[in-house]
Amino acid sequence: MSGNSGAAVARRRIDQQELDAICARHDRLWQAKPGGARAVFAWLDLSGLSLVGRNLADADFAAASLIGADLSGAKLDNATFFGADMQDAVLVDASLRRADLRGACLRGADLTGADLFEADLREGTIAAADAKLGFKVVEAKARNDTQATGACLVGANLERSKLTGVVAVAADFSDAIMKDCKLVRANLKQASFRGADMAGADLSGADLSGADLRDAVLVGVKMAMWRTDGADLTGALTDDRCVGSPVDKMPAAEMLAEHAHWCETGGAAGRPSVFDGVDLRALRSITGYNLTALSAKGAVFYGLDMEGVQLQGAHLEDADLRSVNLKGADLRGARLARARLNGADLRQAQLGPLMIAPDRLLPADLTGACLKGADLSGADLKRANLSDADLTRATLRGACLRQAEMSGAVTTGARGMEIEPPAAA
Repeated sequence: MSGNSGAAVARRRIDQQELDAICARHDRLWQAKPGGARAVFAWLDLSGLSLVGRNLADADFAAASLIGADLSGAKLDNATFFGADMQDAVLVDASLRRADLRGACLRGADLTGADLFEADLREGTIAAADAKLGFKVVEAKARNDTQATGACLVGANLERSKLTGVVAVAADFSDAIMKDCKLVRANLKQASFRGADMAGADLSGADLSGADLRDAVLVGVKMAMWRTDGADLTGALTDDRCVGSPVDKMPAAEMLAEHAHWCETGGAAGRPSVFDGVDLRALRSITGYNLTALSAKGAVFYGLDMEGVQLQGAHLEDADLRSVNLKGADLRGARLARARLNGADLRQAQLGPLMIAPDRLLPADLTGACLKGADLSGADLKRANLSDADLTRATLRGACLRQAEMSGAVTTGARGMEIEPPAAA
């Protein structure tokens, strides 16, 4: 940590007014207006100041103090935070794509819903300016691990980010997207990865003692020399441990074809398939199939390509549909109570009611479903039952929610949501 370097680190304190002036010049640079200049906050003290919603992409915060600063919703793509002190900083929904956070201290920082795609959080060395020697290393310990102890990264996007050697003891990565993340030799003791998608992550030599990995996706993860003593892996999805019966023990492709045939002939030929509790991941793709009224309660579809599939009236209660591609799928009247659809692609999906008689409509049932981070752009959710559903950070641009039942639904951080007022009785 950078706090024990004594008087060597003299950061100049700036006030909100000076900060706003630097931000305004940075804005002018971005808009190619005269009088613009890149924001350089290196070695400055911005603790407790507000940068809410500011565009500071490419800005330099190297070795700056941002303790308790509010950077909620700020655009900080490609910015440099090398060796910055960001303890207790608020970075909720901030965009830090490809940002350099090497050696930064994020102890207690709130990065809920932040976008850290390809960000670099590896250990770094902090150099202090020295009149005689030019730059010298501040820390006697030299390597300064990036500290994210106790940081909150709930629902953050850490896809392809570099966290080799990071110290993130007791940090909260619940529901975070951590696909292809590098966590080699990371200290992740007691951290929570509940529901996190860590597919393809490199956890070689990482210490996950006592970590909470319940319902985490650990598909294709490199686990050489990792430590998981006392870790809770209940419900975790791994390559070798199927949650349900593996699909390769069943003639799944034939069963699906039979089911499609049954649908297409109105029940005259073929037969309906039951995949309740089955792990279907080995199928990889079932695009365009007609699987009307399919029963797959509690089945695992994680990551499957199901674009345009017909699942009208299907029984998918408690199914794991995380990260699936259901773009343009027909899910009218589908039963999706308590289904997990975190990060699913449901763009233009039909989740409206299914007409089962001239005077009878069967609405889609998404009661208690988890749609965290799902993309429902342009989806039809007319009359859908979304009671107690979790739509945290879901994208709903252009989605139709007319007459949808939303009581108890969680919509924190949902983007582009427009609920039409109920029609007067």
